Amino acid sequence: MRKIVLFIAMSLDGYIADTDGGVDWLAGQDHDVEGDDSYAAFVNSVDTVIMGFKTYHQIVTELSPGQWVYDNLQSYVITHRNCTPKSNITFVSENPCTLVSGLKQKDGKDIWICGGADIVHQLMQKDLIDKYYISIIPTILGNGIRLFAATDKKIDLRFIASKSSNGIIELVYERR
Repeated sequence: MRKIVLFIAMSLDGYIADTDGGVDWLAGQDHDVEGDDSYAAFVNSVDTVIMGFKTYHQIVTELSPGQWVYDNLQSYVITHRNCTPKSNITFVSENPCTLVSGLKQKDGKDIWICGGADIVHQLMQKDLIDKYYISIIPTILGNGIRLFAATDKKIDLRFIASKSSNGIIELVYERR
């Protein structure tokens, strides 16, 4: 059965974006050093990516305005906006938990939860995330958009792996 996987980066103090939603701080400690590319190996294990509209909008307007970076994946953008579907991009207004539960039952590789924080929170509340790949960036933002919102639900995890490259610590956990 497909797994639901959160693959995301956060600051040392737990933020996925600054107060303006910016992510220009997502880099290792030495800008001249290339880090180990865990992303390439990870993206080969998934065939579906899910994100909210803010994440989608940031990708198409700031991070990669000329080309959709997930062209080889089926992308789902959760939004209440009326958007025209594009090649491999489906806009849905469905509850993230309902969408993920339905996709998990279909054949395919794992499903990547790309962002944002509200989608992550909703999936965590229903205990739907199977694996957590979290890269900790060597930056303290002090404020911004938190990855993990306050919750009354405890989720027990099992440590799977860790590695570091260029000051970035990558942690992998799975649900117990």
